[in-house]
Amino acid sequence: MYGACLMTQQEVQAQAGKILTQVAGYVGVRTMQIGLRSGLLKEISRHSDGITAPALARETGMDKLYVDVWCRAAYASEVLDINEGGGFTLAPHMDNLLLNEDFPGWIGGIPIVLDEPEMFDVFEQRLESGQRTWWDKASSEFIAGVGATGRPFYTRLIPNGLSQIPGLAEKLESGAAVAELACGAGTGLIKFANAYPNCSVVGIDGDEFSLGLTRERLGESGLSDRVGVEHSTFEDWSPGQKFDMVFINISMHECRDMQKTTRNVFDALNPGGYFVISDMPFPATTEECRTVPARVMCGIQFWEAQIDDQLLPMRDYVDLLGDNGFGEIDSFDITPVHAVVHGRKA
Repeated sequence: MYGACLMTQQEVQAQAGKILTQVAGYVGVRTMQIGLRSGLLKEISRHSDGITAPALARETGMDKLYVDVWCRAAYASEVLDINEGGGFTLAPHMDNLLLNEDFPGWIGGIPIVLDEPEMFDVFEQRLESGQRTWWDKASSEFIAGVGATGRPFYTRLIPNGLSQIPGLAEKLESGAAVAELACGAGTGLIKFANAYPNCSVVGIDGDEFSLGLTRERLGESGLSDRVGVEHSTFEDWSPGQKFDMVFINISMHECRDMQKTTRNVFDALNPGGYFVISDMPFPATTEECRTVPARVMCGIQFWEAQIDDQLLPMRDYVDLLGDNGFGEIDSFDITPVHAVVHGRKA
């Protein structure tokens, strides 16, 4: 009996530890959010030799006690380290992971987006009604934040990810007509146009606000003469020209009708043209969801549900291309949260 009670107590403690780990993770996320938005992390990055909490408070003009509390929590969450002189420094690689938007593994946008009301607050408010929404009803802050989180996907895809697709790099380097579906605020268009200066590029998106941002950024980048934009949903897209490649980054799962979208892409391609789908590979079964990457993607599903879709396993995209006439279909992983499926029009 004692052994059974002891075992039960140990089991309860183990389960309690799981809950407390989740609570500690929440504290860490909120600590990162504060550090990113307030500029505390950026200020610490300027002091490679370390900076004490009082000095950090002076440099930023913030309250000494509040800064001290934040520094302690950031150290506890392993975002900061402490040197021998008691100064705080960024923990190894945190400068790239949290502050460098051009780093392929940058994840500094995720803590910010998770705090936007669209992610969890609105979901909870609509839990009973199941009311759906769309991007044009989301705040500009949320749209911009999501666009920022997509940036490292483009960084990994262009050009290194695309270079893994047989024959594609050579085609793009020599010059090709390319379209990006769901171009959003233009991050991918600009990166692609700079990587492949011989290509002509068109961005398509159904959100006029995002396209407005794209036009501004193209003008600032001096690319307006080589990169165009078009306002259209995926399902209604019927271009007046043919393309050598169409690609879509972390948005294929949002198609209202993926079959029709894929047929539209097939019709828009020249013979031998490529369709490249870059997306987050959601687990195929619920039992596979207990990994850190899958847990993050489960969080993203709270927003995806509100726009009436969900992330998909990459196998679904392979089948989708096969069902719609594409050949030479293949897929590969770039990271645990980033995979690519591609096929060619015969």
